[in-house]
Amino acid sequence: MTFHESLSDTHPYEGIDPRFVFDFQSYDDPDDESQRWTTWYDVEPLCRGPEPRPDWVVTSRGAIDTELGVLKTGKEADVFLLERADPHVPDSGVVMAAKRYRGEEHRSFHRSSAYTEGRKVRRSRDNRAMAKKTAHGRAVAAGQWAFAEWSALVRCHELGLPVPYPVQIDGTELLMEWITVDGDSAPRLAQTRPDGELLASYFDQLRDVLAELARHGLVHGDLSPYNVLAAGERLVVIDLPQMVDLVGNPAGMDFLLRDCTNVCRWFRARGLEIDEHALFGELVAHAF
Repeated sequence: MTFHESLSDTHPYEGIDPRFVFDFQSYDDPDDESQRWTTWYDVEPLCRGPEPRPDWVVTSRGAIDTELGVLKTGKEADVFLLERADPHVPDSGVVMAAKRYRGEEHRSFHRSSAYTEGRKVRRSRDNRAMAKKTAHGRAVAAGQWAFAEWSALVRCHELGLPVPYPVQIDGTELLMEWITVDGDSAPRLAQTRPDGELLASYFDQLRDVLAELARHGLVHGDLSPYNVLAAGERLVVIDLPQMVDLVGNPAGMDFLLRDCTNVCRWFRARGLEIDEHALFGELVAHAF
């Protein structure tokens, strides 16, 4: 049978090496200003979330990102809701939190320089620009903080700590799991009024997080009831760009004591008898 004869059979691909046959679907370009093609394949593999990845992570090349609105505004970054979905795969979409650090248009970066002890930028030009707080320097700083948070999220996720799953980082934009309760954004711990049993459970969860960080020589550095989400009975720790080395950073112990103080003050005000110095001592023992 010749090749031409095989094409005349009932199946149009009969006789063709299957390695040269593939399904093709056409996609219309996004025509809405709030949409863009997925950026999943625009970033390096190491800038994508750690494996094994959750089933809800959308990796289709035909997926479209649709901006849904602002979730939270801050001094250094704004958080938006972003849906990523393939229009040819119904019910495949996922809504994520897109945290975007401000760059050149931001006048000053509010994070204390104490957090950046030991962090260096390779290019001397970038170091000088950051020191002089030029537009380029502010852009470099914004990228540093975004990458610092990405690295912290990946590390904490690998340690099994309750943090949002980091989906990807692209410049100053960090995509991560959107933590919800009944379809809405989970409230911050500071907004909740837990009963006695749940209050004690919440404290135990935070103490476990602090202890695990300390065992690996890490400190959140800005832990408070405003940087913790209450997802039902489970707490999720957020806002990690300032996470520091407990020993390598000269202010590491000070940051640890401050985290203990912020946490204990909130729980004590709600009736839980705890002491920040006792917690601090317990954590130092874990560290050493």
